[in-house]
Amino acid sequence: MSNQYDAIVVGAGHNGLVAACYMARSGLRVLALERKGFVGGAAVSTKLYKDFTYSNCSYVCSLLRPEIIRGLELPRFGLQVIPYEGGGTLMSNGDHFATYTNHDAMRREIARHSKRDAEAYERYSRDVMRQCKFIKPLLMHTPPDPTSFLPRDLMELVYLGQRFHGLGESRMYDTIRFYTMSAADFLDEYFESDIVKAHMGGTSIIGTALGPRSPGTAYVLLHHYMGDIDDSVGAWGFARGGMGAVSNAMRASFEAKGGSVRCDAEVEQILVKNGRAAGVVLKGGEEIEAATVVSNLDVKRTFLNTVDETDLPAEFVRAVRNFKIRGSSGKLNIALDGLPSFPAFPADSPCIRGDLHITDTLDMVERAYDDWKAGRWSQKPYVDMLLPSLIDPTMAPDGKHYMTVFVQYAPYKLAQGQWDAENRKAFGETVINAIAQHSPDFKDKILHAEIRSPWDIENEVGLTEGNIFQGELTMDQLLFNRPIPGYAQYRSPIKGLYMCGSSTHPGGGVMGAPGANAARTILKDLGREIHA
Repeated sequence: MSNQYDAIVVGAGHNGLVAACYMARSGLRVLALERKGFVGGAAVSTKLYKDFTYSNCSYVCSLLRPEIIRGLELPRFGLQVIPYEGGGTLMSNGDHFATYTNHDAMRREIARHSKRDAEAYERYSRDVMRQCKFIKPLLMHTPPDPTSFLPRDLMELVYLGQRFHGLGESRMYDTIRFYTMSAADFLDEYFESDIVKAHMGGTSIIGTALGPRSPGTAYVLLHHYMGDIDDSVGAWGFARGGMGAVSNAMRASFEAKGGSVRCDAEVEQILVKNGRAAGVVLKGGEEIEAATVVSNLDVKRTFLNTVDETDLPAEFVRAVRNFKIRGSSGKLNIALDGLPSFPAFPADSPCIRGDLHITDTLDMVERAYDDWKAGRWSQKPYVDMLLPSLIDPTMAPDGKHYMTVFVQYAPYKLAQGQWDAENRKAFGETVINAIAQHSPDFKDKILHAEIRSPWDIENEVGLTEGNIFQGELTMDQLLFNRPIPGYAQYRSPIKGLYMCGSSTHPGGGVMGAPGANAARTILKDLGREIHA
């Protein structure tokens, strides 16, 4: 056995790399282990077809916290985020709904569909921003334990209470309602137009095994609204070179501070001796010692697959088994021979340089969810499709284009059959045909398509059931309940074993906050200062 490391990080996805970076910057000897041949987890870029670069899983950059970007000097190591300029929803009647970064242009577009909604948009933007301002400072805070009387927990509870009280009486009631509302009910309080509600509400179901009328989806909408590029709240963009650029910059930052990365090094077991972490065993039998082990795997894969159940309290194991991680998303990456046309948009519209959708009512989205509940992929799916190559020319050869398509809904387990080649192809054809209804030359321009079901995402990326958030973002699994009540502060029942993945607060997306928060807890336990 080797005893050359102070800490081992299991899984070099972006949260694991963030935690590793902060620990290395504080003087620890850190080893990050990755089962794949490259770092990044779900934030990777690969060339599967000729000179096209695919962001295979995660595909947009926004939630990554600015303080992490600055603290780890990621731009110095090559990270460049390019904001995109708009977006829109293609309507079944041949019309469209466009979105613009310019507030006045956005109001005019809403007024084209409903003058009343254009007025309501001011109120909607204000109220959503209030919720963002309330929750955003909590993202980089370790959740308090409401049952603890430790000074740190009491101080955090006071901080949370002060922020909540500072909203004022009416906004306090609104906030409590907001966290338990469905996205549909929330949007009904502002808008009357189906297309406005469909476009605004789409993000409420991304990566979530819920429909827009399910309680709790209003928060998922907010979770996606908290994008931040150069202090522009709500902004989204592309990492130049694909999402792997995020992970590669983190790896470079980590190695610049003396950290070590080993790829093709799958951890088979986390070693526990005398009730505390002692290192890991790799597939093949190699053992590596460390007194601190940090798991970037989701909570189920960590404690049900890599830790001996006899080393854990029975009630903890039971709670882990009950933690909701349900697969509901598919992904297509498509190489195109040229730019497809979308006749519904005006010529030279900036809309196509952002995210595009094809469901124009929330009822359509809800029916797509009904298919998922029945164990089928949605026959009329909700898609979030983008053409990154319009903004980032490194993604495709000259004159060609790359399209990323995120799909809701696709079940992890099909009611009939398995996710074999035939069903995967049929799923892809369903999505492609749905897009082609709005783009007459789309199918003719397809050169190659990578089609991923939730089963594929699980087996290729390592996300249980292909759930992109490592667990549902519902009220029972947020803040001090994430992932397990009593274990929301990145520690586990085993001394020296920590969690840093998206199963922990504040949840999923390429955010980095779980990794940073976990590192702060670990360094505090080790009596070290966190250094950026």
